Amino acid sequence: MTVLAVRGVHTFYGNIEALKGVDLEVAAGEIVTLIGANGAGKSTLLMTICGQPAATRGQIVFDGDDITRQPTHEIVARGIAQSPEGRRIFPRMSVLENLMMGATTAPSQHFADDLDRVFTLFPILKERRQQRGGTLSGGEQQMLAIGRALMSRPRLLLLDEPSLGLAPMVVKQIFQTIREINRMEGVTIFLVEQNAYHALRLAHRGYVLVNGRVTMTGGGRDLLANAEIRAAYLEGGH
Repeated sequence: MTVLAVRGVHTFYGNIEALKGVDLEVAAGEIVTLIGANGAGKSTLLMTICGQPAATRGQIVFDGDDITRQPTHEIVARGIAQSPEGRRIFPRMSVLENLMMGATTAPSQHFADDLDRVFTLFPILKERRQQRGGTLSGGEQQMLAIGRALMSRPRLLLLDEPSLGLAPMVVKQIFQTIREINRMEGVTIFLVEQNAYHALRLAHRGYVLVNGRVTMTGGGRDLLANAEIRAAYLEGGH
């Protein structure tokens, strides 16, 4: 079953066309990744799905309903959550307070269970629960950003560059947890990632975005083995 369908979406920033007729789909239970160079429009697509900015043309369908013109808070309430690029946690709030902010659209009776779930996925957050978010390491802040998104009980989790600026060992841990969220929690994931190697190894399917247009699609491992992809995004295959 298709959870998310993006159909011919165009998005503008003023006179600049950032997305030029993007088409893609994400099915229930999948991890789908979108790779591309800086400036290709990857983050713009995630933000457009969430309604900021709104698509100028085209259609975004979530769970069978057209959400193209809906405000962001209604989109989140429907079951889409985003962990944004650069993490954007609340630095002066504690870890626990950040997670509470993520839970504002979820039924309050599930808060304790959802908190336990996040602390099970990210045990370090339990240890740091009274610590201010801004004092955490980069990896811990990324865990907090993902945990905050999960507190809204999403059916679709949008992840924007979760490996950005992190050490290789932390990147490996983050991607292992993303796989666990998908397999064990049953959350559908749409992942935007510049680290093509990790993203394509993880994903069931992938799309390649170039200058606001999807230029290629296929299975994650198939794209990983593609000579053109390896030359463009994997430093000639290394």
